[in-house]
Amino acid sequence: MESSGGKEQLLIKLVEQLDEERVLALAEELLNGGMDPLYLLDLVNEGMNRVGRLYESKEYFIADLIMAGLIFKQVLELDQMTAHFHTRHLNKTGKVVLGTVKGDIHDIGKDIFRGMLEANGFEVIDLGVDVPKESFVKKVEEYKPDILGLSGVLTETVETMKEVVANFEEAGLRDRVKIIVGGNHLNRETCLYIGADSFASDASQGIKICQAWMGESMDG
Repeated sequence: MESSGGKEQLLIKLVEQLDEERVLALAEELLNGGMDPLYLLDLVNEGMNRVGRLYESKEYFIADLIMAGLIFKQVLELDQMTAHFHTRHLNKTGKVVLGTVKGDIHDIGKDIFRGMLEANGFEVIDLGVDVPKESFVKKVEEYKPDILGLSGVLTETVETMKEVVANFEEAGLRDRVKIIVGGNHLNRETCLYIGADSFASDASQGIKICQAWMGESMDG
């Protein structure tokens, strides 16, 4: 019999190996055994990060990334997951408008972030991919979110994200919303250059930032 720690490591490994059937079976077993669904998502996300690194080192291909994204979605759809999140959702944590910026059609990172936001009780308005800067401003005016999430995988999205933030400044809306940018190529310097409030190269890290912001606004 494997220890719970052993099973946790196994789950991460199975996600990394894209073993869909065994991931879902083990996830269900761990949930039935009382594991916190949010903790389980963190484990799955760690496996996803490993898939991302294998993709970056060219050992995995885009099809493998897509497969990992599908596995993540299926984990989110497990009965124990949806039951847990529906009870949590009665009390929303905050509202997020989210999208992949213009010129980039990658949605896997964005979809994982959205899934984890929703799992943590956030209401998410997902604008999809290849979103022009004007749409971000329009939707923020319409939905009045607490947070705007800009996603991008390609390195040139740094310039596009900078344009989006500049657009908010021009519209006089910059101080009405916290902006988080997400992508593996981002760091503190690029975040400052873009003019965002924070950045995340990992979905779990992004969630913690958003939760901290909502905690501050509740305290303030």
